[in-house]
Amino acid sequence: MQPMKVWDLPVRLFHWSIVVLILAAWVSQELNWMNLHMLIGKTILTLVLFRIAWGFIGSDTARFLRFLKSPLAAFRHLAHIRRREPDLEVGHNAAGGWMVLVMLALLCVQAGTGLFSNDDGNNEGPLMHLVGKDRSDWLSHIHSLNFNFIEIVILLHVVAITAYAVLKRQNLVRPMVTGTKVMPGNVPAPRLVNPAWAVLTLAVAAGVVIWLVRL
Repeated sequence: MQPMKVWDLPVRLFHWSIVVLILAAWVSQELNWMNLHMLIGKTILTLVLFRIAWGFIGSDTARFLRFLKSPLAAFRHLAHIRRREPDLEVGHNAAGGWMVLVMLALLCVQAGTGLFSNDDGNNEGPLMHLVGKDRSDWLSHIHSLNFNFIEIVILLHVVAITAYAVLKRQNLVRPMVTGTKVMPGNVPAPRLVNPAWAVLTLAVAAGVVIWLVRL
């Protein structure tokens, strides 16, 4: 067994940034700090676009084709949740991969609908004028409803991490902080892409969002 770098810095920064931003989005909504709320939404959209792109051009463990297995494989994996065994997954396990995909989809819906939403007051999304008031009201409803699904997925994620820690004695949090797992020496290390490409990808994603909000 030896330490192996499995998570690159861009993936780890994305993960923890999203955790902070979702909490900040909820707090800013509750306190009616809508200017800050909309800025947070644009930032989340930028990061999600980056992560989708990184899922195709990034490091091995970040790529969708590497960690997305069939739904049947995910259910088979969950069927052994009570089996105590070492964590030999280089990246996401079969169930975790689908959790990533679902969360990215929900964040896309959340940030996307936010661009067109309104609160029947002085606050309007930057693209509301493209759809009109009636459709904006409908998208605002979706925006509100979708956050409930995000909360459910977050809860399931926390429950899963806890279950892995208690039942399988696997710490899934530490590798997402350090980027390193202890793996058998015969397991090939994943290819990690130069972080400079992540900076360029993030800049392109930010440019797309800036272009969108200025339509």
